[in-house]
Amino acid sequence: MKIPTLVEAESFLTEAERKNPGPWVQHSRNVALAARLIAEAHPRLDPDTAFILGILHDIGRREGAYHIRHLFDGHRFLQELGYEDAARICLTHSFPIADINVYNGTRDCSREDLSFLIDFLDQVEFDEYDRLIMVCDGIAPPEGFCLLEKRMVDVALRYGINQHTLSGWRARFQIQVELEDTVGCSIYCLLPGVVEGTFGDGLKTDELHQFRT
Repeated sequence: MKIPTLVEAESFLTEAERKNPGPWVQHSRNVALAARLIAEAHPRLDPDTAFILGILHDIGRREGAYHIRHLFDGHRFLQELGYEDAARICLTHSFPIADINVYNGTRDCSREDLSFLIDFLDQVEFDEYDRLIMVCDGIAPPEGFCLLEKRMVDVALRYGINQHTLSGWRARFQIQVELEDTVGCSIYCLLPGVVEGTFGDGLKTDELHQFRT
């Protein structure tokens, strides 16, 4: 796969945090950790690859507090460096269904970018890494790991819903079921602090870091 090394990916996130600090950075680290822990139990996923893709899925936020634009900013950043597979995850992670209408945020991008994304979604075939990051994106807010339902409701309260929202939710739940069938247990059994993250304040950052080995 055309992805950066773990050291490079970490350095990209560190640089991005300097440019645009915010909760999205810890969210990215939590997505990466969730992806690694699930991949360790998965027969076809490489934990380091999963971690790198998780770290970089929102890297477009390095350019500022944008909505759909962050997908394109991340894709361009990694594509220009030759990391095509990492660039791809910047586009796929927000679309559990390959339909532009699933995205309910502001379309703060150019017509050319939007046309590119529509064409991309018309042709894409999601792989297991795409689907893994889609789920991890939904269970790893900055505060720690939580039930997918909590994250979905939180996003809906912040951005609203549309006629495609429930289809997107069902698709993420289906991906979760497929992952759990493969690993042989609930994905929540593989993650620390789900109870705290769902019903309390979550684990502290240093407590989560102990799992990043």
